[in-house]
Amino acid sequence: MLTLLQQTRSLPKGPGVYIFKSSAGKVLYVGKSTNVSLRVKSHLKAEGDKSQKIAKLSRNVTAIPVTFELEALLLEATLIKRYLPKYNAVAKDDKHPLYIKVTREEFSKVTTSRREDEQGSLYFGPFPSSAIVKQVLQQIRRIFPFCGQKRIGKRKCFYAHIGLCHPCPSEVVKVKNNAERLKLIKEYKSNVRKILMLLRGKTKLLIKGLEGDMWVYSKSENFEQAAEIRDQIERLTYITAPYQKTLAYLENPNLVSDLRSEEIKNLQNILSPELPGLKYPKRIECFDISHIAGSGASSSMVTFVNGEPEKNLYRRFRIRSIKTRDDFAMMKETLTRRLRHLDDWGEPNLIVVDGGKPQVSAAVQVLREAENSIPIVGLAKRFEEIIVPQNSGYKTIQLGRRSPGLKLIQRLRDEAHRFARSYHFKLRLTELKIGEKT
Repeated sequence: MLTLLQQTRSLPKGPGVYIFKSSAGKVLYVGKSTNVSLRVKSHLKAEGDKSQKIAKLSRNVTAIPVTFELEALLLEATLIKRYLPKYNAVAKDDKHPLYIKVTREEFSKVTTSRREDEQGSLYFGPFPSSAIVKQVLQQIRRIFPFCGQKRIGKRKCFYAHIGLCHPCPSEVVKVKNNAERLKLIKEYKSNVRKILMLLRGKTKLLIKGLEGDMWVYSKSENFEQAAEIRDQIERLTYITAPYQKTLAYLENPNLVSDLRSEEIKNLQNILSPELPGLKYPKRIECFDISHIAGSGASSSMVTFVNGEPEKNLYRRFRIRSIKTRDDFAMMKETLTRRLRHLDDWGEPNLIVVDGGKPQVSAAVQVLREAENSIPIVGLAKRFEEIIVPQNSGYKTIQLGRRSPGLKLIQRLRDEAHRFARSYHFKLRLTELKIGEKT
């Protein structure tokens, strides 16, 4: 049987919940961390009395990976309530649960309360744990900024300084331009309205509106904003149905990998009729070009394995042969350089290029010259269409917004775009000699 330290090698290096069990299978301790493997190792090496007892009595340690910090909190709380582990301290205030309180005034405040004691205010709850409700509010605030100050002050509040209260009421009231002030008031009320929709369970309607916004941003090539809204939608899904998701993890600890597998299989089913050589796309590489009128041109390669980013396989290319704006030639150079490293970097099951027919055409030409048959597709920016090369011409595939396969392709493209832009920005700073020591 593997020792606890040996078992940590198979634990996730990302966020999740870990469980220490005795030889009889009894749960001794439940914890959460943003890096499960590292946290468990620290438990085993700690000198504290509790950590030493846990390490001595435990024979097995398992973990359940999650996507967001809030999921870990909810899952940890559920497991502790279910198993009552000997070495977990139960929060003393759980017998006095909190309400979420939303005041009714021009600048509504979102706070917590132990009683429904104010007429006109809206109350949601009670929640079974004060720790959970506070964390939920933190997550909501990161999505829809709101104010929690008792009174509007002369200066903007603390949360405004870190971007979690915007627009801040204390700043709005100082705006002299009537049109601008009304615009800011409308923006603040819009955030509160979305929070109320969320707390009232009108999640589908809220998410539908956000999906519409995401689609608009995506069509206008504002991929960073589109990705931000996509993440908001995912967080909202978990926040509004925390216990269902938590229980789903309890029943199926492989929930995340199962969802990714569904995306990959869906994409394979969509593309296989047009790409007969496509196998299960376990490893997908996505390429993106970044430049300003040909200046500071660079490209990026991001790699997803089993539907998740594998950052040690990311690569950046500084375009060497082209000084003018020529995406076709830049893509050719990038793919040519990539194919030189098939032996040491490995070979993908599918290549995705960010762009339409010109970019796909460049990639196809490089593959043919190299006598390589790696399947390739493009993702056209304007209508989120998948471009598939055929023997003569191209076929365009339009997927539904909720298609798991499309979500995977979009996630790839957004990550490639982010990675390319960050490198392009770095190159531009170097060219402008910004950031050098003086």
